[in-house]
Amino acid sequence: MSWKCHIRLFRIHSNNTFRLYLRDMKDVELILFDLGGVLIDIDYQATEREFIQLGTLDFQEKYTQFQQNQLFDLFETGQISAQHFINKLLDATQKGTSPNEVVHAWNAMILSFPLKKVDLLVELSKKQRIALLSNTNELHMVEVKRAWAKVSKVPFESLFENVFLSHEIKQRKPHTDTFLWVCDQLHVLPSKVLFIDDSPQHISGAKEAGLQTFYYQEEADFYALFS
Repeated sequence: MSWKCHIRLFRIHSNNTFRLYLRDMKDVELILFDLGGVLIDIDYQATEREFIQLGTLDFQEKYTQFQQNQLFDLFETGQISAQHFINKLLDATQKGTSPNEVVHAWNAMILSFPLKKVDLLVELSKKQRIALLSNTNELHMVEVKRAWAKVSKVPFESLFENVFLSHEIKQRKPHTDTFLWVCDQLHVLPSKVLFIDDSPQHISGAKEAGLQTFYYQEEADFYALFS
């Protein structure tokens, strides 16, 4: 079923003022959702606080080092095991820290699914083609499913036509090839897909691949898409 979104007004902050823009999204056949920050609430500082409690006082420096040596990218694309990842983080904590404590700290950023979004997904799934594309990892997904189980008895994956997780598909956003591959798997033209994400670099990659996009910033504007 094709979903058509009429002209909408979106508020964009610029120099502390509101500007109104008109946007017309035509002939959307499928909505492709991001996960963290769009469907489920995320608090990156929670993970930082937990690691500081585990003795990683220079968390930001360590985090930058892990980014530079691609530890996170490797884990998110399934190229290293969860155990290898945990051991690397364990090395950055104080002596006596357990692997379970590291996992708890790493997953602290995963919060909860707002009930309004749960209801929205359930209703959308009945009448609209929807799919999920997320840069994530196996540890976080355990916590995501636990959070979902607290608010719904409907299996999370059952709401989506396909669920594309970076650690399973071995590729990540914002690479253009990732979006094109996903569209191919879904048998839909990129121009017929509306991609919703809260990261500007992911939005840019999707646009380059030819997808329609919605940059998630204000919750009210997100809900307005479906009103």
